[in-house]
Order: sequence, then structure tokens, then C-alpha cells
Amino acid sequence: MEKMIVVKDIVKSFGQAKALDNITFQVGKGEIFGFLGPSGSGKTTMINILTGQIPSDYGMSEIAGKDSACLTATDLEKIGMVSDQTGIFEKMSLEANIEFYARLYGVEKGRVEELLDQVGLLENKKIPAEKLSTGMKQRMLLVRALINRPSLLFLDEPTSGLDPTTSKRVHKLLMNLREAGVTIFLTTHDMNEATLLCDRLALLNKGKLVEQGVPREIIQKYTRDKQVKIIYSDFSEKIVSFEEISKEDFSDVMSIHSCEPNLEDIFIALTGEKLDV
Repeated sequence: MEKMIVVKDIVKSFGQAKALDNITFQVGKGEIFGFLGPSGSGKTTMINILTGQIPSDYGMSEIAGKDSACLTATDLEKIGMVSDQTGIFEKMSLEANIEFYARLYGVEKGRVEELLDQVGLLENKKIPAEKLSTGMKQRMLLVRALINRPSLLFLDEPTSGLDPTTSKRVHKLLMNLREAGVTIFLTTHDMNEATLLCDRLALLNKGKLVEQGVPREIIQKYTRDKQVKIIYSDFSEKIVSFEEISKEDFSDVMSIHSCEPNLEDIFIALTGEKLDV
């Protein structure tokens, strides 16, 4: 697979605190790659190094075969980013905010309305940015990141503050972008989101990678006990091993669920820490 991002042996410290410690991974072109860990684990620092905003202390990082530290304005025009809410013109409407960037890139107005519709903001386009909810601002930033049709998209906690329905809408958009060949670098501490969206992912804790690979393969790697949970029509439950399933009477069974761990269970087992911090 053609590589869009290559990171090797990256180290970054701020004073005595080591933000990234010998980080190595690769991201293939056209895949969604999850870079996952708690707040303060180094996720945003990695994005800042990759996009040339800050230098690493040691190691190498490349985007599309080019050293991150040497990215030009032309290179950056092919990249979209959703990080925080900087760069929002609070007194301008949602639509005017996006159109400002559309004019910078020479993008037609129809593109603006198309994207606003995809994230469920078309009906809100005349609302001043200062009156938008946190979730609406988050979606506005996503539209802004997509306005130039980037080939690489950095998303730093893109669904933070969104309700479940809106999150699903954003997930669908991201999967459509992947189908169109866009590479997506996703940071999140939402392991369910990562399992749903990511082709591959890396688990980060205190600046160190503790695991990486395909989500399903990671889960299978750490599945120690082959068990299922059986739920009966009276809502009682029973956990049995694979070997015992054939002995069960299924006449009153309502559902059967695998007892494999999820990514958050695995992260806790590896680090002793939760992700929602």
C-alpha cells in the first residue's frame, strides 16, 4: 500500500516532560488511521509535528514522501485539519465563515452548501458563529477543513461535543471520504468510534505506543476466554464457554453476544488507565 504518512523514532519533550517517546508508525493512502489515547497523551503534539507546526527533537516524519519540516504552502493546501475552534470569525454567520475560506481556495459556493447539508448545518447557515453551540462549531470546522478537497485530513477529536445522531452523520461522511481516497488521521479517546471507523490504529499512553494494528485483530489478540453471554426472554443472563454452547436449550433464548473485550478494556489492561480523562 502506498504510504501517506511515515513516522519513525519521533521524540519530543517540553522541558522535563517527554510528550512523545520513540514513536513509529505508518499510514496508508486512503485509510482511516486512529491515534488513540487519553487527554495529554501526546496526540495533538504528533499532529503538530506531522504538519510542520513544531519540530521534533529526534526522529523522522513524512507526509506524501516529504519531510514534515519542509512542507510548503502548496503542500498544506492538500491538507485539511480540525483541531480546536481557532480562526472562527465570531461576528460573521456560519455561512460567511465558510465562504471566506472558499474564496481563498477558489472554491465555488455550491461546494459550501453541499458540505453544510452533509453535516446537517444548511438550515443554520445564517446564524452568527458566536451563537452556535459547541457541536455546531465543531461541524463548521469540519466543513472548513473539507472545503479545499484535501487528500489528507487531520481530525483531532472531531465528534467531541456532538450528540449521537450527529456523530453518526459525521461518521458516514468520513467513511464516504475514505471511499473517495482521502486519508484520515483521527485522534480520539472514544474507543467505540475508533473500532467503527478505523482501518488501523495505535494506542498511545503517556507519550508511548502500547499497541497498534487492525482493531479486530487487536481485540482477537487479547481475547483470552472464549465465552458468550446468553440472554433469555425473561431477561436473565448466563455466560458459557464455546464448548458449553451445544449443551444449552435455545428455546427460550432472546439473544447471544460475544464476551470478547473492547478496545477500552484492552487499553486499561495494558496501561492501568482509562481513556476518558
